[in-house]
Amino acid sequence: MRKALVLVQDDVMHFNPAARRFLFSLLAEMSSSNTNTGGPSASAPAAATPAASGEEEEDEGDSNTLLTVHSVDLLKSKDGPNRREHHTEAYFSDKLIIRRGQTFQMWIEFSRPFNPKSDRLQLQLKLEPIFSRSTGIHISVPLVDVLEDGRWEMKIVEQKDKRVRLAVNTLPTASIGRYKVTVDSFSPKGKLLFPCTPNDVYMLFNPWCEDDPVYLDNEAERKEYVLNSMGKVYYGTEQQIGTRTWNFAQFEQDILEACLFLLERGQVAMTEWRDPVIVSRMVSALVNSNDDYGVLMGNWKDSYEGGTSPTAWSGSGDILRQYYKSSGKPVKFAQCWVFAGVTNSVLRCLGIPTRCVTNFSSAHDTDLSLTTDIYIDEKLEIIKDKTSDSVWNFHVWNESWMTRLDLPAGYGGWQVVDSTPQEPSQGSYRCGPTPVSAVRNGQVNLKFDTPFVFAEVNSDRIYWQKKPDGSFSQVHVEKNSIGQRISTKAVGSDARVDITHLYKYPEGSEEERIAVERASRFGSKPTLYPSPTGNDVSVEIVMDGTGPRIGGDAKLSIVLKNKSSNQRTASLLYEVMVMYYTGVLKSTVKKGQIPVTLKPQETKTIPWTLLYKEYMKHLVDQGALMLAVTGRVNETRQILATQFNFRLRTPDLIITALGDAVVGKELTVKITFQNPLSQVLRNVLFRIEGLGMQSIRKIAYGDVDKLAMITLTEKFVPTVAGSQKLLASMDCRLLTQVHGVADTVVKPNHGTTDQISTESPGSDCNAEEEQTPLKTCSVKLEDCRKLTKMKRETRADDEQSDDDDDDDDDDTLYLFPTDNVVNIEIVMDLVTLHRLEEHQDYLLDSEYKEYINHLMDQGALSQTKQVLATQFNFRLRTPDLIITVHQ
Repeated sequence: MRKALVLVQDDVMHFNPAARRFLFSLLAEMSSSNTNTGGPSASAPAAATPAASGEEEEDEGDSNTLLTVHSVDLLKSKDGPNRREHHTEAYFSDKLIIRRGQTFQMWIEFSRPFNPKSDRLQLQLKLEPIFSRSTGIHISVPLVDVLEDGRWEMKIVEQKDKRVRLAVNTLPTASIGRYKVTVDSFSPKGKLLFPCTPNDVYMLFNPWCEDDPVYLDNEAERKEYVLNSMGKVYYGTEQQIGTRTWNFAQFEQDILEACLFLLERGQVAMTEWRDPVIVSRMVSALVNSNDDYGVLMGNWKDSYEGGTSPTAWSGSGDILRQYYKSSGKPVKFAQCWVFAGVTNSVLRCLGIPTRCVTNFSSAHDTDLSLTTDIYIDEKLEIIKDKTSDSVWNFHVWNESWMTRLDLPAGYGGWQVVDSTPQEPSQGSYRCGPTPVSAVRNGQVNLKFDTPFVFAEVNSDRIYWQKKPDGSFSQVHVEKNSIGQRISTKAVGSDARVDITHLYKYPEGSEEERIAVERASRFGSKPTLYPSPTGNDVSVEIVMDGTGPRIGGDAKLSIVLKNKSSNQRTASLLYEVMVMYYTGVLKSTVKKGQIPVTLKPQETKTIPWTLLYKEYMKHLVDQGALMLAVTGRVNETRQILATQFNFRLRTPDLIITALGDAVVGKELTVKITFQNPLSQVLRNVLFRIEGLGMQSIRKIAYGDVDKLAMITLTEKFVPTVAGSQKLLASMDCRLLTQVHGVADTVVKPNHGTTDQISTESPGSDCNAEEEQTPLKTCSVKLEDCRKLTKMKRETRADDEQSDDDDDDDDDDTLYLFPTDNVVNIEIVMDLVTLHRLEEHQDYLLDSEYKEYINHLMDQGALSQTKQVLATQFNFRLRTPDLIITVHQ
């Protein structure tokens, strides 16, 4: 049997010179001491040098040797499964480009076959700034047996000799960016690191993942708003709409790198790169160069000397590459459609669904009045130095699709993002993301920049004439001239689509006027429109009991209260919309009008019903409905408005145990379910867990007929006595959130123990560990003390020289001494630490504790390791230890 002291990797080089001299003297001493026991000769320490540099001397087939990573294949080819499944095959880059919230695969080749019983693996992902000094992100991905959603995990899905194929889970809320990858391999001989650089991993937003805030449920729209690299930009006037094609170039060479470089210029913490709200707001500021050396310099003058005329650009690729290769020098020149084209490219490249939108007769409100004000003198001539508001023939911005978890439900979906520098927002020239639905309803109190966008599309154009006393009075109002023929490219074709209805109700309608007046209350001229003479009518929506069930009619009530002593009349407008659980509105199901007359002091309840046949085709996964009611009291001009979110309750799974539950004995359980829908449920899958089962039981049932009741009978063997739960859930695309639970008291089986082991024969067993005889260690206690002391002094030196070094485990020394020279016996008696007064100083030292704890953790060792806490689990079974040295 060959014996050697192995220093794993080059960790010894992290020690100070005194520590290194001691280590090599210890090598010589231990080798000399082993001469009489068949150990190596005095020349043996020379053998430690190759091992320290990562070379192996042991037999590759021995699972007790170092587990060295020979190569890593990230399966990054454009036509490979990773790029195809993540919809990133169009990117020019040959790196692995993935979308978050989705699994990717990789191969690792080792120096020997991987042994799951004694070896461990871990991935380290680091998102670190390249061009700035901001703080990065470090993620550890452990190896597990079963992957769970919502966790950073990886699993071996295939093993071929020395190669393993891993499936790696990513979080749908992970920060996007370029991650450096390192493979950590652990074996009984120690730990090795394998950096995969330059094979980094690029992670993007994922519109295909339901848990990602940018999730878009329509495949045609995903292809248009994420994958289409060509688009249309509209210009001109509402009577003469011009069209030009724009090359977004989001997949071309260097564009992804340029987009990530741009994010770093934003000086926003990388932990915020997970949020599309923050990222899109940051991009709206960075695409213009007004205050942050962004991509484009605006120019609305007649001369474009020293740059390119905005009308000459036909795509974003050259602009972004020029900015990137010049290390952030703004590109000259741009106007609104160029800003919008580049913004579209950046956000699509990063994975956020985005489109270009043109607003004709677009107002620029400069004083937050939410009106477009024109001042004229007594001769009806415009007072130019006072008229600062303007109306652009057209203005181009972007819309990005995302959930707005920072706002009340109903304001997700399309958000205005405008990079053209018009007015500063929170100290920087940026605009958005602004919820389009808030603009439509005049709810300008919702962030971001909603008042400015509202004025662009739905402000009244008001003419003010100067009076002899110097004051101004309204002389003319145009209520329908701002915000015309708002346009974007159609999905899947080059046709133009008018989306004005998304931004405002029909011009002149009661809903549109209510929105204008509601918005004006938050402007700099809140008394511009007549205030209500009374505020004595209230409206609310109420629901009886626990609410409507799916498959039936939804019945709610609209309750109005007249607190005045006079009669009140009003016209209520209602609209019910389907809403994703994220708060994004999908579509309108039903809308209508209700005339109301209220007697003095009357409370009136108006029944409101939504029929099943009206909503059945509009349902979405885990969706809800939102009923919005608005109106105006005719006598007082009071505005009435309220919203109510409700879900359609799903049926429960009824779980019934047939007989007593006893440990180790078969238990029959009946599960009953009735389909509440007049539609067939396809591909129904049931999942069952609990009762001490170590894995989920899946039952592929198939189709369930409309309104049918089904019963499943399953058998289980409880493994743990006491109060237990049995859980069941149903997985079906058409009907979600169907589940059930049953509480069961499992009786002990007096013929067996109260707990049945479910561990596989090859797994670790605590009972066996406790029965393992104590063995001895071949390192002298005084040598352990010296190593611990010098290790502590070395780390103090390291921390003083580099406070930012957080890779403490890189400083760890792994020792594999020669055969037994000095015996150290660990006796697990109940003896407290204070009895070991002669060793008290070391037992209080954290690193020495780790050394002892690791010995205890292994049960029995003939070698020793001194490792960091991150490299092992503490599983001490007695509170104290006695260490006896035999010489």
